[in-house]
Amino acid sequence: MSVEITMNPLNAPAETAANPNMASIARRQRFQDVLFHRVTQSFSLLVLIALVGIIISLFINAWPTFQKFGFNFIWRVEWDIINEEFGAAIAIVGTLASAGLAMLIAVPLAFGIALFLTETCPVWLRRPLGTAVELLAAVPSIIYGMFGLFVFAPLFADYFQMPVQQLLGGMPLIGFLFGGSTNGFGILAAGIVLAFMVLPFVAAVMRDVFEIVPPILRESAYGLGCTTWEVVSRVVLPYTQKGVIGGIMLGLGRALGETMAVTFVIGNANRMPTSLFSPGTSIASTLANEFGEAADFHLSTLFALGFLLFVITFIVLSLAKIMMLRAEKAKGL
Repeated sequence: MSVEITMNPLNAPAETAANPNMASIARRQRFQDVLFHRVTQSFSLLVLIALVGIIISLFINAWPTFQKFGFNFIWRVEWDIINEEFGAAIAIVGTLASAGLAMLIAVPLAFGIALFLTETCPVWLRRPLGTAVELLAAVPSIIYGMFGLFVFAPLFADYFQMPVQQLLGGMPLIGFLFGGSTNGFGILAAGIVLAFMVLPFVAAVMRDVFEIVPPILRESAYGLGCTTWEVVSRVVLPYTQKGVIGGIMLGLGRALGETMAVTFVIGNANRMPTSLFSPGTSIASTLANEFGEAADFHLSTLFALGFLLFVITFIVLSLAKIMMLRAEKAKGL
């Protein structure tokens, strides 16, 4: 028994033509993948190169100051431009104090705003409020500074500083916190204005991360009889822990490096603050006030302050990352 195999000669040219066509398409796709990978990799490396370049340039320009004062520059309190005696302690304390006060005020408010928008806000009100929060985040910092100088500072002096100083200024243990002049400026005023600035950023990030929680998790918790607070504390917050911490760190980074808004209301006094109402200065406000007229060693000192601000921000972000890693390890992730 024999089987005869027949082939249609008309199909052979089509198959022969199809194979080179498919091979060329595959080669083109591989080339596109490699090109896309290299382009995106170059974008990432560009950011890294820019960061390293900023660090190196700051350190090179700041080296004369570090060479003269060493690590003592960090805790020296002198700031004498004439005799070229400088220290960063006053600016560092003012930066950390104003940013810390801002976060103490802004984080609870941002959490409440994000919680209301995602859990209890009526549907018809959710979009207008969310848009208002996003618009506040887009307001330039100079506007907050002008608001703080011309609107907030007079009201703060008349309706907060003076009554609080009269009420609490003479009390033991805490009375020293409310000493000083009541002119509307100082560390606390800068912290409140900074809180206005970072509040929209933190609230917007928290709202976005709260919204990514799967609805089935919320519905399951409510089905078990949980209250709204129990759903938030036991379901929403554990699920969005990384995003919440990231939003807080974003606001803290903005508060540490803010320039114009702080310059308008902090008082710009190169002396160590002794109370919440005392005028002070920050690294950013010192740079803004003196960079235009600085020269030689004074200019090097300002570069040293900028380098220290970068180091402080890096340390804060590193501590936040360590916190997240420990939290994940505690949960067994």
